[in-house]
Amino acid sequence: MRRIATQKEYALKKVNLAPLTEKEKRNAINEVRILASLRSKYVTKYKEVFVDRKYNCLCIVMEYCNSGDLYQQIVTHQKNNKLFDENEVWKVLIQTIKGL
Repeated sequence: MRRIATQKEYALKKVNLAPLTEKEKRNAINEVRILASLRSKYVTKYKEVFVDRKYNCLCIVMEYCNSGDLYQQIVTHQKNNKLFDENEVWKVLIQTIKGL
């Protein structure tokens, strides 16, 4: 998504609230609170959150990462029948650990 005022791109994560129990909804809100409090170059930056009442979705606005997330990269490699380079695996592993 692109913010009209600044033309800056952001990622929008939508969480469908309809099938969630009250406990799962509270957990989702707590996850957003934790994400909002994090300051690390190894964690995608949180920008804001809102509820889309029309579609009953929790919408989380985050910084845009043009290479996608790790899951997307794994799926792409699988589709192309390509293995990850060992150095890339180590790099991702180390960044993940530092993010935790």
